[in-house]
Amino acid sequence: MSIIRKLRIRKEKRKLRVRSRIKESMLPRVSVFKSLDHIYAQVIDDTKHATVASCSTLELKKVKGDKKAQAHAVGIELAKRAQGLGIKEVVFDRGHFLYHGRLKSLADGLREGGLKV
Repeated sequence: MSIIRKLRIRKEKRKLRVRSRIKESMLPRVSVFKSLDHIYAQVIDDTKHATVASCSTLELKKVKGDKKAQAHAVGIELAKRAQGLGIKEVVFDRGHFLYHGRLKSLADGLREGGLKV
C-alpha cells in the first residue's frame, strides 16, 4: 500500500472518529473546511439535513491581517448569522483537521460572537 493511500485512510478514520462523537448530540453543528488560502464554516442542522448559515473568507473581502485574524472574523460573522436565526448553542465539527491555529481562532470567534460551543 502506498504512503499516500495510508495517509488518506488515516485522515478518513480521524474524520469518522470526530463525527461519531458529534452525532450523539441533537444540536446544530459547525462544519469547518480550510484550504491553503481560505476557511469555510457552515452551521448544519442534521435533523433537517440542511445548511442553516454559512460564512467564509471569500465573502469577507475587507478583513485584513493574517489567516488567524481572518478565521476569527469568519467566526464572529457566522455567530451573528446563526443568532439571527435563533441558534444559541452549536457543536464544533473540525473534521479531520487538528484543533489549533486557524480552527482554534475560528472557534474563539464563534464564542466571542455569542454562540456556546
